[in-house]
Amino acid sequence: MLSPVAFAIAFGAYAQGRGGSDVHEGQKMSGANATADAAPSTEAFLAANRKMHTAMDVPYTGDADIDFVRAMIPHHEGAIEMARIARDYGDDPDVRKLAEGIITNQQAEVDWMVQWLEKHGNP
Repeated sequence: MLSPVAFAIAFGAYAQGRGGSDVHEGQKMSGANATADAAPSTEAFLAANRKMHTAMDVPYTGDADIDFVRAMIPHHEGAIEMARIARDYGDDPDVRKLAEGIITNQQAEVDWMVQWLEKHGNP
């Protein structure tokens, strides 16, 4: 199983190899691309992706630390939601184990970021 860092490097290389300048470019899937008979997991992923990208549209303050943390919270929450979908709908035990790790680790990071924002007067 890949470590989170190895996964990020591998995914970044994959995304760049596709010629996309946006890491998320390969992930874009509009409702028009989803068929009416899409798997329940596909519908769940589409909804989670829409929710995450909407929530990541935070107003920027000019403070890189605050802006980063405020945008990363919904990004991590989206990853947690997608990991739950993979855990609940997936069959591969290695993927399900990865999903459980993502849920645990990213929730801890979300909790830390929320506390950091509160500590810095920017909840």
